[in-house]
Amino acid sequence: MPLSLSIKETLEQLYANRSQQHLANDPLSFCHTYKTRQDQEVAALIAAVFSYGAVKVIKGTLSRIFSIMGSSPSGFADSFEPVKHRQLLHGFKHRFNNEDDLAALFLAIRQIRLQHGSIEQFFSQFHTTDANTVEQALNAFSASIFGLDYTPLFGTNGLPEKSSFRFLFPSPVAGSACKRICMFLRWMVRPADGIDLGLWKSVKPSQLIIPVDKHIERISQMLGLTLRHTPDWKMAKEITSNLKLLDPLDPVKYDFSLCHLGISEGCSGRRGSTCSNCPVEPFCSPEIIGRRQ
Repeated sequence: MPLSLSIKETLEQLYANRSQQHLANDPLSFCHTYKTRQDQEVAALIAAVFSYGAVKVIKGTLSRIFSIMGSSPSGFADSFEPVKHRQLLHGFKHRFNNEDDLAALFLAIRQIRLQHGSIEQFFSQFHTTDANTVEQALNAFSASIFGLDYTPLFGTNGLPEKSSFRFLFPSPVAGSACKRICMFLRWMVRPADGIDLGLWKSVKPSQLIIPVDKHIERISQMLGLTLRHTPDWKMAKEITSNLKLLDPLDPVKYDFSLCHLGISEGCSGRRGSTCSNCPVEPFCSPEIIGRRQ
């Protein structure tokens, strides 16, 4: 798909205009409250996997979780014991997930850090620098998390058959867009720019896949970045491939600003008052918008 120079200039300007107000309305903001690499990395994984649903609900959930974890998320995870700390999690609920899932997440992070030193080292064992994307690493990452020892929590080595913990770690092999884990990787891998954290060096920004949520799905369709109708892994790869025509080394740089056209600026995909001040409006397909009216 040919992309014009003018849309590249528009997206670059949109990227340059990202603000702290946008960040405050984003789950990533919780990670910026911590100063050490290990605390930011642990906080990022937790913030990302629970980033589904309305932003207000997500922020409420994360506020409770990080209140439980105290001043050092990594320190809390490293010392987490299901029996000792279970009462702290009593009654936790975030849509499809419950206190068992949160406890399993803490236990998984504890094992990852104990065995590998960091989440990056755990992920990088599945990733190669010459890979086109993070696809295969994501498949192995999720599978390996499910294969950790959950005996202290469930009494059996593996996860219970119907455990909703699996919802937190989807994989491309199942067709999922893997929005939340792709978002986590963006936070970790992209250079520190006031928004993303740039903590990881074992993955290149060019290998990232854009996180596809309802905002990226809708806006990408209107901009012609995807012709697909289902927000799955194939759509995520198609959008990323088209953004690589604009920036081959860092295509996912546009994710935050495009997403916040919906989250913070109110883009609904229909003609309205927000369109007059929207910088990408000249590039939106009238046909796609017409279908949404």
